[in-house]
Amino acid sequence: MEKNSKIYVAGHRGLVGSAIWKQLTELGYTNVIGRTSKELNLMDGVATHQFFEEEKPEYVYLAAAYVGGIMANNTYRADFIYNNLQIQQNVIYNAYQHKVKKLLFLGSTCIYPKDAHQPINENELLTDTLEYTNEPYAVAKIAGIKLCESFNIQYGTNFISVMPTNLYGPNDNFDLEKSHVLPAMIRKIHLAKALMNNDWVAVKQDLNTRPIEDISGDSPNAEIEKTLAKYGVFKDRVELWGTGKPMREFLWSEEMAEACIYIMERVDFVDLAGTEKEIRNTHINIGTGKDITIKGLSELISIQVGYEGTILFDSSKPDGTMRKLVDVSKINQLGWKHQIEIEEGVDKMYKWYMANL
Repeated sequence: MEKNSKIYVAGHRGLVGSAIWKQLTELGYTNVIGRTSKELNLMDGVATHQFFEEEKPEYVYLAAAYVGGIMANNTYRADFIYNNLQIQQNVIYNAYQHKVKKLLFLGSTCIYPKDAHQPINENELLTDTLEYTNEPYAVAKIAGIKLCESFNIQYGTNFISVMPTNLYGPNDNFDLEKSHVLPAMIRKIHLAKALMNNDWVAVKQDLNTRPIEDISGDSPNAEIEKTLAKYGVFKDRVELWGTGKPMREFLWSEEMAEACIYIMERVDFVDLAGTEKEIRNTHINIGTGKDITIKGLSELISIQVGYEGTILFDSSKPDGTMRKLVDVSKINQLGWKHQIEIEEGVDKMYKWYMANL
């Protein structure tokens, strides 16, 4: 990429997209463009085509997606598969049609089988059954990988797929129903600490910034407590889904952005395709190669937040995949490696959360 190349970041307000945008501008790229979902609905094929026709981006980061945690994935199954398929096919097809020089598609490590060998190598794709709770989302992301791969094989495009592990960082989603595990846990433990200390100023400040359902800081205290209880937040405890035994790997979102830019600048599809007759599994895992139990994560966050209450796990709720550690040898061999460990990341994350209330 040249410093004046036109670069489109789809999903530039999201967790990864905003980090990519920030780093591109800091690196001196002067022609970075984006559209909010209100300005451009990527599920609309006509609108997406018109955007590519008018803007003619040379490089595309496809970070736009319909995402959420285990509760949202299991509840809104049709939305997760349909919305993501629509977004992907519209952007990838228009990138081909308008001769985009290079596209980077962001998937998810949930594409791998529930019982994949650990750590999960890229070649584990499509070798066994997916985890049920996020199967629709995973199928959509697998389709995106194969869409990129197939256009490359048939039409000679340069579309690369990357599979980030669980991400967290600035501009994360803290919605207690739809967010991922780490930001949801930070918010729940923060609110539980405030309730335990009878610090209603902190509770109301939080809810004024991020209302829950129709409850804000202006709502009666009793209504606030009733609503928070639905999400496992009480004065004397926090209740979390599952057993706490599953292990998860976490990557700071700004490091994910760094890896994406690194790949866009230095890696092409031809470097990944190999010499075999059958070209497959050309995607790249991006992660740390290290994991922590959900229970261990809750303890780490409690220490950072200063919460001394009880944390309980509801084993009647699903755990999801028990372990999902990715093999990062491919990205390491390509020359990129993470720097921020989970302890530092949780510290940075809580400080960001508090600074943005």
